[in-house]
Amino acid sequence: MSEAEPATVGILTEPFLYKWQVRAIERLQNETDVTVSLVVHNDVDTESEAESWNTKQRIGLEDVVQFVDVFRREKAWTFVLAERSLGRVLGDEQRLWHRHSIETVDCLADAEYVPCVPKTEDGWTELPDDVVDRLAADCDVVVRFGFGLVRGAVLTAPEYGVLSFHPADIRRYRGMGPPAIFHDGQNRAGATLQRLNESIDGGEIVAYDEVSLEGCDTLWDVFDRLVALQITLLVEGINSLRDPTFEPQTVPDAQLGEFYYRRQRRTPSFAGRVLAKNLTGRARRWVGRRDAPTETTDLSSGLSD
Repeated sequence: MSEAEPATVGILTEPFLYKWQVRAIERLQNETDVTVSLVVHNDVDTESEAESWNTKQRIGLEDVVQFVDVFRREKAWTFVLAERSLGRVLGDEQRLWHRHSIETVDCLADAEYVPCVPKTEDGWTELPDDVVDRLAADCDVVVRFGFGLVRGAVLTAPEYGVLSFHPADIRRYRGMGPPAIFHDGQNRAGATLQRLNESIDGGEIVAYDEVSLEGCDTLWDVFDRLVALQITLLVEGINSLRDPTFEPQTVPDAQLGEFYYRRQRRTPSFAGRVLAKNLTGRARRWVGRRDAPTETTDLSSGLSD
């Protein structure tokens, strides 16, 4: 193995990983010689049947109960979430968002698992000292796939810090990211791999790229397009950190993008526009499929030879 660092990677996660996150880790292992040594998972999250999210065949009473519960928190945005659930029933599988319990993820089989009960205050999460010490001792760099907004000693404990994705360009869209991008009708969007500090979406840029949003009929298509990009960005970011001449880009506060708070999506105007665009996009997609020419077989082909 080469002496290049970082050579050992830690993962911060919930008890499950989304499929796109699994693919990002798999690609990192396939294209570099780094080792995922430690998986720290949130032991407060008691999601016991992560995979149950992956298959949605009908709307049941539990969905109605959940709708009422979510509406108390999300207000008008609940109707956008309901549209997503209905779309899944009608065949929108959203495979990149399938959940996989961490103990079933093959690419993490050789890693050590450490349960963690974090301290949460005012929306921020801090990890216990013993967990921070383990990450510092066993990992050159940490990738955050869970635990929400992280602050405290963990950010500087590993030599190369804690990396995290933001599905937007932090110089344009901080906070919500894709919902605001889709709401505004942008035709391109970016994804940022940043080294975290104690700001929100204001860390050093380790890797960045952007893609066209052409053909993204719904907000959920935008999410898919961006996480597909993030799968490749993890390898790029880790490789950049292994280059001794590389310097992550520090973005001055004055150059950071506008911050879009989650509470904005709960307003009728914001949620209504996104919902209308989603429904219009789904209708356009359905009409396109209906009108697509049907492939036929020419029975006369070859009979004259």
